[in-house]
Amino acid sequence: LKLGYHIVVSNAVYVLLAPFAAALALRASRLTPSDLAAARAYLLANLQLAASLVSVATALATAYLARRPRAVYLLDFACYKPGPDHVVTRETFMRQSSKAGAFTDDNLAFQRKILERSGLGQGTYFPAAVLNSPPNPCMAEARREAEAVMFGAIDSLLAKTGVRARDIGVVVVNCSLFNPTPSLSAMVVNHYKLRRNVASYNLGGMGCSAGLISIDLAKQLLQVHRNSYALVVSMENITLNWYWGNDRSMLMSNCLFRMGGAAILLSNRAADKRRSKYQLMHTVRTHHGADDRAYRCVFQEEDKAGRVGVALSKDLMAVAGEALKTNITTLGPLVLPMSEQILFLTSLIGKKIFGLKMKPYIPDFKMAFEHFCIHAGGRAVLDTIEKNLELSDWHMEPSRMTLNRWGNTSSSSLWYELAYTEAKGRVRRGHRAWQIAFGSGFKCNSAVWRALKDIHPSKEAGSNPWIEEIHRFPVEVPKVESVVSSP
Repeated sequence: LKLGYHIVVSNAVYVLLAPFAAALALRASRLTPSDLAAARAYLLANLQLAASLVSVATALATAYLARRPRAVYLLDFACYKPGPDHVVTRETFMRQSSKAGAFTDDNLAFQRKILERSGLGQGTYFPAAVLNSPPNPCMAEARREAEAVMFGAIDSLLAKTGVRARDIGVVVVNCSLFNPTPSLSAMVVNHYKLRRNVASYNLGGMGCSAGLISIDLAKQLLQVHRNSYALVVSMENITLNWYWGNDRSMLMSNCLFRMGGAAILLSNRAADKRRSKYQLMHTVRTHHGADDRAYRCVFQEEDKAGRVGVALSKDLMAVAGEALKTNITTLGPLVLPMSEQILFLTSLIGKKIFGLKMKPYIPDFKMAFEHFCIHAGGRAVLDTIEKNLELSDWHMEPSRMTLNRWGNTSSSSLWYELAYTEAKGRVRRGHRAWQIAFGSGFKCNSAVWRALKDIHPSKEAGSNPWIEEIHRFPVEVPKVESVVSSP
């Protein structure tokens, strides 16, 4: 019944216009040569008026085209895959935590419990500084991690697209917790010897949703810089942000965050549409930072012993839910079919105006998107969104498998998820993908992409980190996975 309703409403315009189109076609079929001659004579007699009307129409069309935002295309993207020497199993994690000598027995048990329920698998990655015995976190090691992630992803991206580094006009790098001087964006400019007038931006302290903020910033800059490429790099740095204290609200991040990053190449060149993968349709940013509870739910500070860490509040899930509600309320009218908007509006009017005791209508976003890329922040986040948006296991698969295979790679997790969808051969021309992420502040940001062509997995070797092992996924992820104790 709902499907029939959806089809009728979606095609209502065509149904209403059909009689007029039929009448016009009937009238045109009855035209005679004498009618055409009369029309020609009328135009010649009123040539000045006809010319004026054509001029006005041309001027309006020109003004519309000049004010219309430039289309932004995603040529390609690449996700970084660390080498085998960076692999960290659950047992390796617990062994390194125990050998560090910084955690009490109770907090080691707490970390084990979190890890067993995290949804992370046995193939995630840590930087060398954390895996070394003893660990040696320092500025030099943090720079090595940043260079490996950024340059590894960018090298793959440039090789895949064939774009020369000197043709890049905009660079946006986001990394929340590691902000050296010179900046990470300057590191990219120096390494690739980018041109002197490159527009370079470095975003810090903006959390896991900063990747979509970077995309939105690049989109705005491409409205100004004509015929240009924008390079976006999203990553987080683990080396200097491993927490060595015993505040449990800060230990959570140790258990979830892992090494990773992505590079994305955008273009506003019309000629690039043919070879691009996607077109950016919408970006929606929501910020609840004016609310004190939301502002402090993810907070970097010192614990009682003076050790710096990122504390996660118990209010985090509630705050994330409120931010998600605000974000999808803004995004909904841009993407949902009219049939869903009518149902939502009817529910809202009944509840707010007539005071009816009715359950709020949750729009079916599966009618707006074929693919969902939800930030793999943790199992609880994914469970909540799956329930609230009434998504299927198939829709959640890219996010859950990314959490299992790579862990929480912060702002770059969305790109590992889209890469998973491509590696599975699921993306077809015209498909729409929704990327949604949460971050400190507190923020919820969305980006909507439309596929410009079919994505064939066979052509993704090199830039897609899933290709060589995609046949193993999806895997079953138990609610609890025991950590085997070292002998």
